Amino acid sequence: MGANDGSATAPQARQSASSDAFHTLLASFLGWTLDAFDFFVLIFVLPAVAREFHRSIADVAFTITATLAMRPIGALIFGWFADRYGRRLPLMVDVLLYSILEVLSGLAPSYRWFLILRALFGIAMGGEWGVGASIAMEAVPARWRGLLSGVLQEGYAVGYLLAAAAFALVFPHWGWRPLFFLGGAPALLTLYIRTKVPESKSWELMRPPRGVIFRAIRANLRTFLYLVLLMTMMNLVSHGTQDLYPTFLKLQRGLDARTVGTIAIIYNLGALLGGLTFGYLSDRIGRRRSMAAAVLCGLLIVPLWIYPRSLVWLTAGAFLMQFMVQGAWGAIPAHLVELSPPQVRGLFAGLAYQLGVLFAANAAFVEALIAQHLGYGTALAMVAAIVLLGDAIVIAFGSERKDADLHAG
Repeated sequence: MGANDGSATAPQARQSASSDAFHTLLASFLGWTLDAFDFFVLIFVLPAVAREFHRSIADVAFTITATLAMRPIGALIFGWFADRYGRRLPLMVDVLLYSILEVLSGLAPSYRWFLILRALFGIAMGGEWGVGASIAMEAVPARWRGLLSGVLQEGYAVGYLLAAAAFALVFPHWGWRPLFFLGGAPALLTLYIRTKVPESKSWELMRPPRGVIFRAIRANLRTFLYLVLLMTMMNLVSHGTQDLYPTFLKLQRGLDARTVGTIAIIYNLGALLGGLTFGYLSDRIGRRRSMAAAVLCGLLIVPLWIYPRSLVWLTAGAFLMQFMVQGAWGAIPAHLVELSPPQVRGLFAGLAYQLGVLFAANAAFVEALIAQHLGYGTALAMVAAIVLLGDAIVIAFGSERKDADLHAG
């Protein structure tokens, strides 16, 4: 009788664990997707916001810089709370906070208020990734961690695509403010997290006391500094190949807005496929090998990405470049979480990621300065080649803990 009970409950336990992992991954994916949607909405409406507030586009673009600059603060605050009090509550508070701030941005009566709200939004945006990545990677099976890491990370590209779609459907009819009102929808995600997502079993096993968190950071400072350097290079690769590419297509290739938009959709689809492909490969050949392979292939693709006169080949180059760039990113959630000390996983991974964002924030500005003298094509090719090669070197000198037991101390 006892044996039969045991054999019956084992499949049920596995099914329950699989269900919990699915809900946790989905909630984290949606949290990062909708966070990215809220961020990218502004990219599409810079001129309209500038006109309404009687400011220059540069002034409104500065609010993007403010958002990026505040992200490490969010990673620090929400990461600490996630390590101290559990993952679920900080994740729910974070999603609710960035949703409210997005709606308030759409209601901003002046540029000053808009700037303040976008800076506060940066805190919430910075808090989501580390907490979401930690609870997701702690929940999924180790053998699929790389592939599911790719799924999680490419929520960023999905958010970009959703923002582009919302801009095309909403902005021509109702202007820029309703786009920010749509950004309040993620608040509903908190109900899903509350009802479907369990607390991290890994955190429940650890439950680090107050002083342990910062002692763990000091004890692993060398690893932390390496991850900051890695994430700086990864963000330089991402921003160096994305931010000014539409400008290059418009100004140097003379393409119209519809064609540029179509190419952007195509290369974002390439980003999605690349993240999944190299995330899967990282489960087979290791995190660093898959990431290094992706960025080195990206280096080889630079000529096809910039120099073709044929629209077909140019589009193919753009697709392949983002396939490789975001392919390297596919393993990042798993890689950072695996290298983070268990007592401080939420803070460690998230803060390293967001400090990398901060240190790479001027990539587009530097490219624009070079472009003033050499042209956009040469500037993008030069910067991309340097940062892709540099990233490969940083990856090569790192370490990894592929398939690490995230429930062990």
